[in-house]
Amino acid sequence: MSVARRPLLTATAAGSLLCALWFVPSANATDGKPQSNPGHSTAAAPGSQGDLALADTGTVDKSPYLFGGTAFLGLGAGFVAFSVRRARQQY
Repeated sequence: MSVARRPLLTATAAGSLLCALWFVPSANATDGKPQSNPGHSTAAAPGSQGDLALADTGTVDKSPYLFGGTAFLGLGAGFVAFSVRRARQQY
């Protein structure tokens, strides 16, 4: 196989994976039971574990997702920079 075809195959595989993941359904934070009165919330008082659905339990701390995403983005950028530097040294 030609060396020039490897990046094309890698890009094709990565693009196919991203397109496939695009269609993966996202998770819904419900228990699957229909509400008896959609206009009225059945949330209990704060602190109790009544009929709360997952999304009704309070705010979501997004900082771990931001830090993790930033770390993975930096790691990916580092890999790209390393690969470009290594490719330029070979020629």
